[in-house]
Amino acid sequence: MAHGLAAGEPLKLRLLSAPTFWRCESSWSWVSRPLPDHLLWCVLDGRGRLELDGADRELHPGICAVFAPGDAPTAGHDPKRRLLVFGMHFEAGAGVVPGIRWGEVVDRELLGVLARASDAGYRRGDLLGRRQAELCLEQLLGMIWDAVHNPGRSGTDTVVDEVARQLRQDPGREWTVAEMARRAALSRAQFTRRFVAQLGMSPAQYLIQARIDRADQLLTETGMTVTQVAAALGYTDVPYFSRQYKQRTGRSPSSARV
Repeated sequence: MAHGLAAGEPLKLRLLSAPTFWRCESSWSWVSRPLPDHLLWCVLDGRGRLELDGADRELHPGICAVFAPGDAPTAGHDPKRRLLVFGMHFEAGAGVVPGIRWGEVVDRELLGVLARASDAGYRRGDLLGRRQAELCLEQLLGMIWDAVHNPGRSGTDTVVDEVARQLRQDPGREWTVAEMARRAALSRAQFTRRFVAQLGMSPAQYLIQARIDRADQLLTETGMTVTQVAAALGYTDVPYFSRQYKQRTGRSPSSARV
């Protein structure tokens, strides 16, 4: 299995073809010769099957593959549900292609946005547009790598992640676990179990950490006083805020002020 890049090592990518969308014809089938380069292949619509080296995968929106030089995939589809595929050929250094060639990207909206941005940037025809296309390719490869190595994420996982993101975005509001659970369409007990499993702490502890992280930002980047920061983040007891801040950062709020 291919291993990821070492920390700080630059990712070497170079496009060899234009990013392309294609709606496979009704009679389409694919029997590839051994590929001379890397190939990104993402399903945006339709149904089919893909096979490589005796392993096969059902194709549906969100399934993405990264093929390496020498791979010879074969594929077919349901002519009544024709595949819409996005992809491009590219050259890359080591650490890009996972041992398992395909995975399911859960965030299909982001997948589509990156595909369109890559296509639009490349077709603009300037150097910055080509760089934009390569950056989108890099992001897509990262999403696929994550899908391969962290399989089994469900729609509920995505919703729990979204609730956590909302907590980080607005930690000062008066959140309750009951409200969070409603947003995730889960019972309080189910939501808490899923939240802890995904994020390593309870919703209440996560909210405290989000508040302290935001407090640290406000104290170090603005002219707000400790009292103002505490009030902005929902604390009515400034000494209590100061204790929580020191417990999690190792210093007092006043020492962090600009």
